[in-house]
Amino acid sequence: MRFFPLVHYLPTAVGLMKNFIARRAIYPFYASFKLTTRCHFGCPFCNVRHNQIPDLPTREIKLIMDNLSRSSVLMTSFEGGEPLLREDIGELLEYASRCKFYLLFTTSVRNLLDFPLDNYARHIDFFHVSIDEGHNNLDMYDLLPALVKLPTQVSVQVVVTKNTVAALESKVQCCYDCGANIVIIPAAHMDNTDDFFPDIDALERQILELRKKYPKTIHTPHGYFAAYRKGKCSSASIIISPDGFLYYPCHILGEKGPDLRTTDLTQWLASSKAAEQRKKMKACTRNCGWYQYYSIDAYTSLRSACESLAPMIAKAKKIHHRTGTEFTEKNM
Repeated sequence: MRFFPLVHYLPTAVGLMKNFIARRAIYPFYASFKLTTRCHFGCPFCNVRHNQIPDLPTREIKLIMDNLSRSSVLMTSFEGGEPLLREDIGELLEYASRCKFYLLFTTSVRNLLDFPLDNYARHIDFFHVSIDEGHNNLDMYDLLPALVKLPTQVSVQVVVTKNTVAALESKVQCCYDCGANIVIIPAAHMDNTDDFFPDIDALERQILELRKKYPKTIHTPHGYFAAYRKGKCSSASIIISPDGFLYYPCHILGEKGPDLRTTDLTQWLASSKAAEQRKKMKACTRNCGWYQYYSIDAYTSLRSACESLAPMIAKAKKIHHRTGTEFTEKNM
């Protein structure tokens, strides 16, 4: 994980301050960018396959990254579909590494080791591999010993359904033994899918037990569960559709705001239209449990943030030890 010049953090700090003063999340600091709807899988809890959208050209993806780089967003996540299906992914990763945000990259492709990961990893701050029953790719846990040698933070991303809570321990233990992190995400109920959302109390108990047994491995924040019980999702994170439009107020409701190829994100968020959409999010009673919207506010709590980031800090020390560089706070 890189350390930016302090001036790069200023838009995020200003955004957080304005959010605090307004007592609402106007300016986001996390962006999920869906680069493509193409995917090898047909997960039963995902509706991407029902909403196919043509990929944007490379230059238009870069325009959106420039837009995010000017905003309060501190971390951008490349997702899909499967982002590795884009032929220009190497170019996009290299471009993102010069932007003013950290980059998280999520993949689930089976032939992962066939890609030039050593090269890609140099541009990625957090590398997530989705492995779960929904993807039917549990055999990919065998790749972890090779993946953790990459010069980046490696985490397994597990989507948990009502039927797979009990199977969590073997996955967490595998990550613990290999030196990877794991983020555990409940399967939110999306339109055009069956309801796989797990028993939230059983899932929380399981995670609490596993945290004790496998320390500094899980980075799912406790704040997620508190937010779900309060029905409190947050617009402190955003999702961008593969066509370049901003889902707003949220991805689950399916409504879209501006085209981020042509509209400045920060200016639009201050508009009356954006304020109306945030009111709609606040009034929503669906309580879908979408992980991104319910966990993001936990990172503005010092205690919760430290708890969630501890596994990543521990792994960062190991990476720098392995590569022969000295670990300092600046490396974070």
